[in-house]
Amino acid sequence: MRRRGTRRTVGAMVRNSVKNMLIDADLPVGVPVPLAESATVVVPPPADGRGHWAGAPSVCLVDGTFYLAYRLRCPDEDRRGYEIVVARSTDGIDFETLVVLSKESFGAASFERPALVFKPDGTWRIYVSCATPGSYDWWIDALDAPDPSGFDPDRAKKVPLRADSFAVKDPVVQIRDGKWLLWVCCHPLDDPMATDRMFTRFASGPDGIEWSFRGEMLRGTSGHWDMRGVRVTEVLHDGDMWFAYYDGRSSKEDNAEECTGGAIGRSPDTLYPMAIGPVATSPWGSGSLRYLSIAGSQAQPQRLFFEACLPDGSHALMTQSFR
Repeated sequence: MRRRGTRRTVGAMVRNSVKNMLIDADLPVGVPVPLAESATVVVPPPADGRGHWAGAPSVCLVDGTFYLAYRLRCPDEDRRGYEIVVARSTDGIDFETLVVLSKESFGAASFERPALVFKPDGTWRIYVSCATPGSYDWWIDALDAPDPSGFDPDRAKKVPLRADSFAVKDPVVQIRDGKWLLWVCCHPLDDPMATDRMFTRFASGPDGIEWSFRGEMLRGTSGHWDMRGVRVTEVLHDGDMWFAYYDGRSSKEDNAEECTGGAIGRSPDTLYPMAIGPVATSPWGSGSLRYLSIAGSQAQPQRLFFEACLPDGSHALMTQSFR
């Protein structure tokens, strides 16, 4: 696995990749790589065995305090994506629970990954991905509060991202220079037997509720390890470079056991997968390592948080320090 390399300009890399739509380069210098074997378990799975997950993290670092939102899931239908927990920590390892959100309070069949955002006015927002009961569809709600402990499902606002041809979930939301940026996972609904397929779209907007899409920005590559689907999980920006971590897989059978890949480009709405393949996997079980989230900036990453497979097939929420 190549983890470091000589920094080349994004423009040159993109121009050289036009033929096959893959970037043939090492990871840019300074981009951290998760290593499950040297990470610390923050939240263990709710039980042993395949289908029991703690993970799908979204993290913010504010004034030296880590704020973390994550999802708990069991394979039983009534415990499928059953809770989102929001917690805080001074060291990024030992967390105090602030609030627990249940799928029943949203009328959802299941939760997917949340997105936690610290707003410029000093208040908070969490985006919650909800599965529609009896359907392959999803919707996204937004909850605002002065403090994460105050997130209240009764005050949820629907985010109008739904399209007739695909379902949306797992948003990645950032605020840069006063503009809200969104990378959202899309699942085509044209084939009921293949709704696991996924790609990522980019949108921007003034307030994090209303969004304008700018086309598809990342799809899997035919014949490559990520050809069945890609889902952006974290985005870094440095000068003329945009770098994204994404979850990818090659088949329907690997659904929920994705590995982490890297994509790069000159703008947030056009990113190209890197030809080196997965940049991070778990050494155990299925090898899945997914839903990467970074606390801190690209220049000063403090901690990585991610979900990784354990030897018994369950998934744990892990963290890795980069101080």
